[in-house]
Amino acid sequence: MIKHIVFFRLQDQAEGKDKAENAQIIKQQLLNLANYIPYLKRTEVGINIPNAPKTDFDICLQCEFDSWDELNNYAVHPEHLKVVEYITKVKSARSAVDYEI
Repeated sequence: MIKHIVFFRLQDQAEGKDKAENAQIIKQQLLNLANYIPYLKRTEVGINIPNAPKTDFDICLQCEFDSWDELNNYAVHPEHLKVVEYITKVKSARSAVDYEI
């Protein structure tokens, strides 16, 4: 099994919305990917607490795949790329870890 974990730090304001609004939009978009990508085995999205330190990330995504090929296909899937496009507009930082268990 492959785990894909990504952290996003969001801008305070972007696309006419505040950080909390964008976090909710991103969460829904990421969770909805399961409707389009059948090999996405599990998706969990967490939004950090509102009063977290400014150095913390705002969103954590955790996905599971059966193989590296599935993760690579996910990365270029058109529906995933739509979500990436939005996240790119509202994030200030991203960090990721992919590993096999």
